[in-house]
Amino acid sequence: MADDRPVPLDEYPVHQVPLSMRHVATGDRNAYDRCIFHVLDHEGRALLVAGLGVYPNVGVIDAYATLRTGDVLHAVRASDALGDDRMRLTVGPLRIEVEEPLRRLRLVCDDDQLSYDLVWTAVFPALWEPHHVQRRGGRLTLEGRRFVQAGSVTGTVRAGGEEFRVTAGEWTGTRDRSWGVRPIPGEEGGRLAEEHPTEGFHWLWCPVRFEDRFLMVIVQEDADGYRSLNDATLVRPGHRDRQLGWPQAEITYRSGTRDPVRALVHLGDVRKPQELEVEILTSSPLAVGAGYPPADDWQHGTWRGPGWTDRRTYDLTQPHTLAAYGVTDHAARFRLDGRIGHGIFEHGSFGRHDPSGFTDFNSVAP
Repeated sequence: MADDRPVPLDEYPVHQVPLSMRHVATGDRNAYDRCIFHVLDHEGRALLVAGLGVYPNVGVIDAYATLRTGDVLHAVRASDALGDDRMRLTVGPLRIEVEEPLRRLRLVCDDDQLSYDLVWTAVFPALWEPHHVQRRGGRLTLEGRRFVQAGSVTGTVRAGGEEFRVTAGEWTGTRDRSWGVRPIPGEEGGRLAEEHPTEGFHWLWCPVRFEDRFLMVIVQEDADGYRSLNDATLVRPGHRDRQLGWPQAEITYRSGTRDPVRALVHLGDVRKPQELEVEILTSSPLAVGAGYPPADDWQHGTWRGPGWTDRRTYDLTQPHTLAAYGVTDHAARFRLDGRIGHGIFEHGSFGRHDPSGFTDFNSVAP
């Protein structure tokens, strides 16, 4: 058929299944392939979060960028029909250029609301994250493969009349690449959710760049503290990756909220325990502007028609109710073994979580 001809990538010996590279191996409408970048300055003046996603079984490609400066969040989002050229990572004013795979990428947003032109350069090799699987009842709702990486960033960011010169010594970049199956709006999850309600969910995702090493910490727990995802890995060039055991986080929340102000993460084992100190610099809730659930103005993978672009400015001094039920990315300063590092303290805690003392969805820190 004319609408199912080979695509350029079919020229290369990269196939995993007997299908054109136009298609994925699963027919699940929730199939996805996407990335997220974090660019933060070391003083907490700015936090840029940007990403791009492909949803092949619903025919959508979309991208977003948010920049927090002070108490203002600038956001640009774009969506379009997915074309045949999967190496063209462009949606509206947003684009990603892979100049050298796993080593150097260029991030561009050419928009009046928010603009940037940045070169992201890896400082450490990419690290696989644990295979991530979630089920609700008997239904597989999420199965993802991800890698994470830390690097340096140079270039310029502009928004709201401000210009930031991004330099390698004063800014840090992290990124995450993932693909698999992940819920997008419109799936039949309403009935699943009703029949298999979630009592609680507790999440920590923490990539940290130090001058000579990279640390990745991941924790996912159920309401009773049962851990379904766990990792703490230290990467040092020239050394074998070191596993740091079962991370335990002591999080101090702002009174009356579940917003962290600082944390202490215990790493290692009884023979050589280590403590990762976390100081929050600034925060960006992913349900505000970035399209992550439970955002109500746009979510990833939704069809908005051809050539859709949307621009928003959010006042973060005002309450955003949905932000409390989504994950928040916190730019943070970290201390470990006398070293100072920078990265992301991504955290979300909803509903009951016995280890934290939260009893239900209305429970907050005293």
